[in-house]
Amino acid sequence: MTILTTLHTSGDGYWSERAKAVNITKICVPYIAEDYDFGELCVYFDDSWDVDNDGLIYTDKLFERELKEWLTSQGYDASDVSYSEQGMQGDHYVSLDVEGAFLTSWKAKHEDAAYTD
Repeated sequence: MTILTTLHTSGDGYWSERAKAVNITKICVPYIAEDYDFGELCVYFDDSWDVDNDGLIYTDKLFERELKEWLTSQGYDASDVSYSEQGMQGDHYVSLDVEGAFLTSWKAKHEDAAYTD
């Protein structure tokens, strides 16, 4: 499995006190609203993070900050990326809301592909 990047948690989230490295293996956008002003970004991780033992990454400030920095370094506009609701989080991914700025940059990089990567 390819590791795209490694991000870190600080343990300050509402559902986890675990501070550790998390290997990111895939990002995708499984949903984009018809008006192209809202969507979902899923950030997949490998077994370096176990939701059953480590809790949800959701709301961890360091993870969100590092993710935005990494997305920016990859040519995406991460200015409107933020965690989605707790119920959207998965066992193998972090769900984030994205808006027009991110979606425009996503489309520019993936114009010839489907919305997922």
